[in-house]
Amino acid sequence: VSMKMAEASLLPAVRAEAIDSYVVADGTSCRHQIMDGAARNALHVARVLDDALVTG
Repeated sequence: VSMKMAEASLLPAVRAEAIDSYVVADGTSCRHQIMDGAARNALHVARVLDDALVTG
């Protein structure tokens, strides 16, 4: 059921984004679903913020 829901909007949107775009998802299950369904690595928002602080 969750993959059917993801195919309704989330996964097509992720696939449509440029390969160098950040994909951000807070939930562990969401990140796994994005990897399984769109072959993209989704990052937790804390990781994105940490990277921004480190790199400026």
